Amino acid sequence: MNEKELAEWLRYSNPKELYVVTWNNLLKLLFCPFKVLVLQDVGDLKTGQEVWVEEVKVTMELKTVYKIKGQFYYYHHFEIIVDD
Repeated sequence: MNEKELAEWLRYSNPKELYVVTWNNLLKLLFCPFKVLVLQDVGDLKTGQEVWVEEVKVTMELKTVYKIKGQFYYYHHFEIIVDD
């Protein structure tokens, strides 16, 4: 996917929203900021710490990243905390 195609695709996305499927198969829309649990040390973040996601973006390789405390981190370092 080139930059132009990615820009067109992202035109319909919102960096302040994220759709997730919950453990009981419900589709839920999360709005930033939302809370996540750090699964492993990454950057200045420590395992077990709860932090707030400011924005959700996608890299050129279509990998999801979270903006936390002004820095971007790959989503797989975190578990979303969904309050029912």
